[in-house]
Amino acid sequence: MSTMKAAVMTGIRKIEIQDVPKPEIKPDEVLVKIKHVGICGSDIHYYEYGNIGDYVIKPPFILGHESGGEVVELGADVKNLKVGDQVALEPGIPCGECEVCKRGDYHLCNDVKFLATPPYDGVFAEYIAYPENMAFKLPEGCDTVEGAMIEPLDVALHALDLAGAKIGESALVFGCGCIGLLIIKTLQAAGVKEIYAVDVLEPRIKKAEELGVKAVWNGKTDDVIEQLMKATNGRGVDMAFEAAGTVKTTQQTIAAIAKGGRIVITGMAAEETIPVDIIGLVCKEGKIFSQFRYKNLYPKGIKLVADKSIDVKDVISDTCRLEDLPEMFEKCINEKDKVIKAVVEL
Repeated sequence: MSTMKAAVMTGIRKIEIQDVPKPEIKPDEVLVKIKHVGICGSDIHYYEYGNIGDYVIKPPFILGHESGGEVVELGADVKNLKVGDQVALEPGIPCGECEVCKRGDYHLCNDVKFLATPPYDGVFAEYIAYPENMAFKLPEGCDTVEGAMIEPLDVALHALDLAGAKIGESALVFGCGCIGLLIIKTLQAAGVKEIYAVDVLEPRIKKAEELGVKAVWNGKTDDVIEQLMKATNGRGVDMAFEAAGTVKTTQQTIAAIAKGGRIVITGMAAEETIPVDIIGLVCKEGKIFSQFRYKNLYPKGIKLVADKSIDVKDVISDTCRLEDLPEMFEKCINEKDKVIKAVVEL
């Protein structure tokens, strides 16, 4: 049996580089040599705690779901890809048969097989066998680093779709990690120029400033709502995006929006219950949208990156080889003030 190298989680905060069986493809699958994988916040959480809610890791387990690679073998029924094509892999494989799949909301499928979500292994490995219809060809000039970044970009694109962002509107983004920064970039590409941002970590605040937002406030030391009202003459913003995943920022979204404003909850706070100012929301006739992943956005994300509308590479702060992944996970935990986005090279 052929083998490949993989980063295998063997316990809480334990990853070993092991030889594991190389996958064999089915007729509708392609074998992809993985080239780049992004480290997501969910990967870090699984590594540090062993679970996210009811999803519990049972070692041995392989993390990683943001990937780009090269097709090296074709199944008998594959029609649209060829050996040598570079691809980005959409990590959720839906059933295609349930109610939500049939109405187009396949990201909400109860039976979705999502990479690196127990019990399904991820792609911190040299190869993966994957359905052709969820492997999206990268055009000329778009590399596999960008291919790995399409997944977080699609999270940002879905947030904008939910908010119904329009040219000339205003927005406040809570959290300037990878997703928050990509929301800023997608807002700018959509013609939203009046953007404010909030974070508590200086490197992220600095990065948001580099992107040209109107103002960035430190959530620990600044009265964010007071500063926002000064900046907007007491109006607030048309859209507030919660990408920090905290109770405080979730609560602040209601105070931040203007009358008739919209809120998108992209981040996920650890607390199951968050008290919010419903009366304040009602009096503004504000709208709250919750977000779960994305749908039907891989082709759009790839096009936006390929035509240089959105640069996804400049949010990457760290890279490492597969063999150095254990150390990179520890850095993501112990030096989170320095790491915005890490990408693994295989």
